[in-house]
Amino acid sequence: MLDTFAALDPIQQALVAGCLTWSVTLLGAATVFLARGFSQRLLDGMLGFAGGVMIAASFWSLLLPALEMTAGLGYFSWAPPAAGFAAGWAFLMVLDRVIPHLHIGFPTNRAEGTPSHLERATLLVLAITIHNIPEGLAIGVAFGGAAAGIPEATLAGAIALTMGIAIQNFPEGVAVAHPLFREGISRKLSFFYGQLSAAVEPVAAIAGAAVVFFARSLLPFALAFAAGAMIFVVIEEVMPEALQHDLESYALFGFLVGFLAMMALDVGLG
Repeated sequence: MLDTFAALDPIQQALVAGCLTWSVTLLGAATVFLARGFSQRLLDGMLGFAGGVMIAASFWSLLLPALEMTAGLGYFSWAPPAAGFAAGWAFLMVLDRVIPHLHIGFPTNRAEGTPSHLERATLLVLAITIHNIPEGLAIGVAFGGAAAGIPEATLAGAIALTMGIAIQNFPEGVAVAHPLFREGISRKLSFFYGQLSAAVEPVAAIAGAAVVFFARSLLPFALAFAAGAMIFVVIEEVMPEALQHDLESYALFGFLVGFLAMMALDVGLG
């Protein structure tokens, strides 16, 4: 099966990987149909886990390879990754300011972005959709770089990154669907909105793979761009949501486990 996957072109690989991470979010959201829900402690721990995976993936799978690729540039070897990181951060900051959205657990009057009259459920889904854009980009960039034959970007590393994002997408799906159900939305709609938040990942993955495959020189910049976008999401969205219920120890322990799991996965496979 791995040989068959390796034979695909990078666009197809990114599509398959993006659909995989989306499907894991779907599985997490499907747990809303269980008779009993998850405690807030577990939900906060899951969000912390997702944050830990994203931070570790940003460094081990994205920033570090970007720095290795530019090591031969001498004193300014840090410049392309630094520029990419700042651009990714700025890109997500602009989306955060423009797209109307609402973080889980906050009242509707705390909605961010452009003022709108969208329903609360739609605002909540838009918040998680913004979160998933850099994850899809990271997957696509990793596969595009591997297909371009750049030594620092390997197929194993791209697969490790995909597995890490897929693992954290399960608790992410849980952490979206269950709070929606608690707010009075039906189980079916909570599931639908929960999985819909990750539907953007295959699209973003295809875009990321196409950019770096057809413009190899952009790879260090693109890897760092995805890292900057992901870290912005963790700081601005994931951890504030995980820490809002005065259950810091569960969220922080989840972060530690997620970071170590992604580090081990990347080092072991990449």
